[in-house]
Amino acid sequence: MTEREPDPGSHRRGAPDRAAVEETRDATAEATEDAQVSAAATGGDADATVAEPSDDTLFSEPGAALKNSPFYLGFVGGTGALLAFWLGGQILSISSVLTLILVAMFLAVGLNPLVEFFMRRGITRTWAVLLVIIGVLAAIAMFVLSIAPVVSDQVTTITERVPDWFGQLQNNATIEELDAKYDVIARVQTMIEDGEWTNQVFGGVLGVGVAVVSALVNAFIVIVLTLYFLASLPSIKHFAYQLAPASRRDRVTDLGDRILDNVGGYVLGAFIVALCAGASSLVFLFIVGLGEYAVALSLVVALLDVIPMIGATLGAIIVTAIGFATDPKIGLACLIFYVLYQQFENYAIYPKVMARSVDIPGSLIVIAALVGAGLLGVIGALLAIPTAAAVQLLLKEVFLRRQAAR
Repeated sequence: MTEREPDPGSHRRGAPDRAAVEETRDATAEATEDAQVSAAATGGDADATVAEPSDDTLFSEPGAALKNSPFYLGFVGGTGALLAFWLGGQILSISSVLTLILVAMFLAVGLNPLVEFFMRRGITRTWAVLLVIIGVLAAIAMFVLSIAPVVSDQVTTITERVPDWFGQLQNNATIEELDAKYDVIARVQTMIEDGEWTNQVFGGVLGVGVAVVSALVNAFIVIVLTLYFLASLPSIKHFAYQLAPASRRDRVTDLGDRILDNVGGYVLGAFIVALCAGASSLVFLFIVGLGEYAVALSLVVALLDVIPMIGATLGAIIVTAIGFATDPKIGLACLIFYVLYQQFENYAIYPKVMARSVDIPGSLIVIAALVGAGLLGVIGALLAIPTAAAVQLLLKEVFLRRQAAR
């Protein structure tokens, strides 16, 4: 048999040529020997000569990422804490402004059902908002021009007769005994007659003026913001709903509209309940013989009745105390009337008015009102119940439904 000559393309198709590998190994060995000879001649290190890095690898290999080091975590965490503390301080510095904005939005949502009522009658939203705005301004003007002078006169009369009422209280045996020990009535009577209580509460005449001006400015800001929010409520809702993912936007829109409807229904319902309390108090006070204070006291009852839980009780205590100071029989009649009326309001008026807006357990109402009052005072108590209703709706429609589907 003749010997097969090697195929020139075998290096490309098969394993590398053994002769080529041997040549490469010999060349590497010769280069290493030359480097050792050169290092020996110059007194250097052969290994250092061979391992000298090029310009591209002048520095050592990079270490672990800095973001995983304790220094980095501590620095970033501390910076974040300082930034959060600074932002919290800035928010607290404008808390009064934020409270006014929150109250204005709350009132705008409460007036929105009236706008939608006119819209269902075929009126465009622009004209419906205009009608509601005119109605609100007219109501405020009527109150200032007609009721405010009467209230001012009656409050002045009440203030003038407070010392006489304190004098009548001295005839009570228990109070006379306490007064003999601590001289309470004389001190209070002297303080009221001298006007010291106004100085202590309001800081004098200047303090009273500043408090009145501040209240008027805040009321004006709330009215303007309420009208603005009422006019632009659809665009505000549309912008807020656009923040939700497109896959869940319809669901978010539905839940958001239901929450706003509940808030609006609650606001209107609260005003209706307060109006009933004020009207019934007005009629009763004229009948029982407190007609000269009827308008002022019924207005106090109506305003306090808006506050959940304790508002109606505070109004009843004020009217009953003035009734007892005027005549014990009138005071007893006031006590009986308000005990009966509060039962009627709690079990007849309030459930029927609020049935379409908030449907939450009584214990939750109490807890929500206490938490809201602790956070924001009277305003927090007003916002607590619709907020609790919104949270309950979200839990029922989102969380519980998701849990049931697992």
